[in-house]
Amino acid sequence: MLNHFPTQSVNFDSRLLTKYDRPLPRYTSYPPATELTPEFDEVNFRAALAVGNYRKIPLSLYCHIPFCETACYFCGCNTIITKQKKIADPYLDYLMRDIERIASLVDKNRRVDQLHWGGGTPNYLSLEQIDRLWNSLTDHFSLAEDAEISIEVNPRYLDKEYVRFLRQTGFNRISFGIQDFDERVQTAINRVQPESLLFNVMDWIRGETFESVNVDLIYGLPHQNLATFRETVRKTIDLDPDRIAVFNFAYIPGLKPAQKNLDVNAFPSPSEKLAILQMTIEELTNNGYVYIGMDHFAKPNDELAIAQREGELHRNFQGYTTKPESDLIGFGVTSISMLDDVYIQNQKGLKDYYRSIEDGKLPIERGVSLTGDDRVRRAAIMELMCQFRLSKQALLEKYHLAFDSDFEEYFATEIPELRALEADGLLDIVPDGIEVTPAGRLLIRNIAAVFDAYRERRQTATFSRSI
Repeated sequence: MLNHFPTQSVNFDSRLLTKYDRPLPRYTSYPPATELTPEFDEVNFRAALAVGNYRKIPLSLYCHIPFCETACYFCGCNTIITKQKKIADPYLDYLMRDIERIASLVDKNRRVDQLHWGGGTPNYLSLEQIDRLWNSLTDHFSLAEDAEISIEVNPRYLDKEYVRFLRQTGFNRISFGIQDFDERVQTAINRVQPESLLFNVMDWIRGETFESVNVDLIYGLPHQNLATFRETVRKTIDLDPDRIAVFNFAYIPGLKPAQKNLDVNAFPSPSEKLAILQMTIEELTNNGYVYIGMDHFAKPNDELAIAQREGELHRNFQGYTTKPESDLIGFGVTSISMLDDVYIQNQKGLKDYYRSIEDGKLPIERGVSLTGDDRVRRAAIMELMCQFRLSKQALLEKYHLAFDSDFEEYFATEIPELRALEADGLLDIVPDGIEVTPAGRLLIRNIAAVFDAYRERRQTATFSRSI
């Protein structure tokens, strides 16, 4: 049997982190979304929905609200920048038609375990618009009594009444971005939000008894250094969120033109970034947060930490989750759906999205149907990403997969690479599989990438770096 290392045990080895720092997928799915292609027939998506109906697989729903009033220069999300709030009304009309059409293909008895609104800025919507969209979803789908219902918000466009309305509507989890408390950094990334505002927002959220609060930080931004980011981390700890995500900034101006507004000469050096990361891990773990994986931390009593301790942590396009065996259905432009063996992404342009819905089609821009090999590799990658281990037996039992050849024969090409990672101290190869060492946990994407059959042909410029 595999030993289960304590998840909070992380060994920071700057030599290894520097050696293995490279652009890699975040493996919220396998194959990654970069493998979706326009040569995809919506018949396959409909068939996958039918399989989920037959198996009564629970649902996870996602709604994408793409609008933002201003551009945050660091942002890598799919957004539409406009202060013309009237644009949201026609979008909601089409979004609700999208919801209604998909709902007609889904068994009404399939329960919704998760519902998430992301963006963009979901609180770009007025209270009336929030209510319209909520009613559309609850009219067509059945929310489980214990469903996780979460929303991302921009704290600059919140007040106490808005927070109260979200909680009374039914949202029980909330997430907002801090990025950095430092005013100079905030000015550089075009997202100025005073410290007093952030603490007020947290007070409003706590006053409405949301079950979980997540905040996001980003390191690698202009004008950041070890001393200033230490202050940001300590203020974040004072804020006392349940979960903290600390993302490595991905500078991809070719894909996200707004990033061209950033002063590249003000970016912290690679060595400074490593120092910032080490300090952040030490500060958070020394103050009671558990290292979940990748760039996520949670309090020990948070559901994510509990799920990982019990070996029940999972991962999908929304990141780490406690809900297994769910079909993720995305609504709105650019949204991604992830069924058991089919992934699709909706149209990225508003006009194309609207036209598909007007023509009575599903607004699919691209997709992929997984092969049997994809499913085996997905199981291996997700087990590593979530549990820091891989059991050969888990590939057979937990995921109900079957391949006739021995593990070493099936992954014959990968074994030498795994041996090299073992020699560097990132993992241990044991009789029943693989154990990731504390030094390897910060490089889990590198370990997972060994099982990625698509990596050699892929453009890496679209991904953030490991560290």
